[in-house]
Amino acid sequence: MENFPVINLEKLNGEERGATMEKINDACENWGFFELINHGISHELMDTMERLTKEHYQKSMEQRFKELVATKGLEGVQTEVNDLDWESTFFLRHLPHSNISEIPDLQDEYRKVMKEFALRLEKLAEELLDLLCENLGLEKGYLKKAFHGSKGPNFGTKVSNYPPCPKPDLIKGLRAHTDAGGIILLFQDDKVSGLQLLKDDQWIDVPPMRHSIVINLGDQIEVITNGKYKSVMHRVIAQTDGNRMSIASFYNPGGDAVIYPAPTLVEKEADENNNLYPKFVFEDYMKLYAGLKFQAKEPRFEAMKAIESNVNVGPIATA
Repeated sequence: MENFPVINLEKLNGEERGATMEKINDACENWGFFELINHGISHELMDTMERLTKEHYQKSMEQRFKELVATKGLEGVQTEVNDLDWESTFFLRHLPHSNISEIPDLQDEYRKVMKEFALRLEKLAEELLDLLCENLGLEKGYLKKAFHGSKGPNFGTKVSNYPPCPKPDLIKGLRAHTDAGGIILLFQDDKVSGLQLLKDDQWIDVPPMRHSIVINLGDQIEVITNGKYKSVMHRVIAQTDGNRMSIASFYNPGGDAVIYPAPTLVEKEADENNNLYPKFVFEDYMKLYAGLKFQAKEPRFEAMKAIESNVNVGPIATA
């Protein structure tokens, strides 16, 4: 656990900038995950966000989850459950258009704080994309532009609670998967653990750390970087006690954004048959991902390549 990459963003402003950038690059190449401290989001805002999220779960979600568990008879399962997750969730969209005002059961204070938190995360996501560009030798703004499409990026939040589970050996909090999108920013519980990533065929805990933001890379970053950076399988292990909070925000390409490896990262001498990654419209990838989320990513890339070769995706007109 001591080797899990923790990045102090404040060090970008001083003589340790070079070493910090190298640490970020190593994390992107070898982990697909890293944890940020001193990231510029106030601890007070994070504490308020955590308090309101936990209050909302207790008031509006907990009883519903218990009824679902009872309906499905999950308390008494004897064999492994592979078709559902032990989590209570709701989703919010921030970009291109917010739907926070439409979500039922949210207190006005929670809506206001969530909007403020999302704005801070959006800014942080775009700062991180530029740090990745710098490490990759891409011009500043390349990744943000690649994500833009005609209407700008998609940005949304999945708010999850993982209640105590009587059979954590049989039911996962969240089954293993890679994330389909771009860059993911997670504010997780600092007391109840459960998030794990797969590295060198071993499941490794992502350590809970107060006021940190955990970053992981999605499939689109892997495609654009031509595999230099990888999306990584991760899962949530349910716990027998403790309710784990997870607020995961996804900064993704716009639906009509055309995703393909950055030309400067594709080896010039490689012939077309060696090009590992396809060119596709992001929303087409998401349609495929919806049915294959909990499977390996490689067949998804292969399927998109097959579609590309069949239709010969050229410059794609956007509506």
